[in-house]
Amino acid sequence: MVFAIIGGVLVLLIAIYLFCVKPNIGRRERMKPFEAQYCAHRGLYDNATEAPENSLNAFRKAVESGYGIELDVQLTSDGKLVVFHDGTLKRMCGPDKFLYQCSYDELQQLHLADSDEKIPLFSKVLETVAGKVPLIVEVKSEGDPIATSKATAELLDNYKGIFCVESFHAGAVRWFRKNRPDWIRGQLSMDYFKWKTNNSWLMKLLASDLMFNFVSRPDFIAYDHRHVNRLSYRIVRKLFPVENVCWTVQSQQELEKAKKVFQCIIFDSFIPDEND
Repeated sequence: MVFAIIGGVLVLLIAIYLFCVKPNIGRRERMKPFEAQYCAHRGLYDNATEAPENSLNAFRKAVESGYGIELDVQLTSDGKLVVFHDGTLKRMCGPDKFLYQCSYDELQQLHLADSDEKIPLFSKVLETVAGKVPLIVEVKSEGDPIATSKATAELLDNYKGIFCVESFHAGAVRWFRKNRPDWIRGQLSMDYFKWKTNNSWLMKLLASDLMFNFVSRPDFIAYDHRHVNRLSYRIVRKLFPVENVCWTVQSQQELEKAKKVFQCIIFDSFIPDEND
C-alpha cells in the first residue's frame, strides 16, 4: 500500500513537471529563416567604434553583412520604445540611472560608448532594417514588461519583415501568447545559479528548469549555450521537438560546439567563418 502511494505521488509529480515545462510544438518550420542566418547580437557591433551595440550603425552593418539581428527593447518614462540592453545607463552611457526612469529627451543627451551614436527608437530601427533580415526582438524585464510588450506589438503589427519575440519574463511571453497568438514567441532562460541575481532560490530553480513554460508556452527556447547540460533543459530537448536558440557564442570554437545542440545561433565579439 505504501509503495502504491509513493508510486502514485511520483507519477503525479512527473505529470505536473511535464505539464509545466512543455513548450508549444508544431511551429518549428517558421523558425527556418532564423536557422538560415546567424543572428548578430545587438547588431554587428564594436563598442570601440562608431557602431556600438544596439545602435543604428550596428544594425546597418549586420544588414549589409547578411546577418539576422537580435535586439532589446524597453520603455522610457514617457512611453517611448527604445532599443537598449542594460537596465541602467552606466556601462554604455555613463549615468548610473535606470533607463525606464528617463524620458526620451533625456536619453538623447547621451551617447553610446565613445561614439556619436545615440539610443535609437525601435521605430527607427525597423525603418533601418526594413525587412531585409530576420529580427529577434527581446522584451526586457526592466520597468513594466507588459506595457513594453504592448508597445512592441503596436509597432510590429505594421512591420513587413520576418521577426519573432522573446523575453526572460514569462508574463511578457504570455502576453504575446494571448494577444498575438500567431506570432512566434520564445522563452529566454539560463542556469540562474551561475549568475549573481537577487532572485530567491526557488525562483532560480523554477526559471532555470523552464517550469514557467506553462505560462508562456513558447515556440522556442533561447538558452545560454554555456549551460546546455542543465538537466531539465536536456529533458525538454529530448522529449519535445522544440526549436533551440543559442545565446551568445563569442568565438568560432563556441559556435562549432553550439551547432551540435542549437538550431539558431546568436553571436557577438567575432565574425563567424561561415554564414549559412
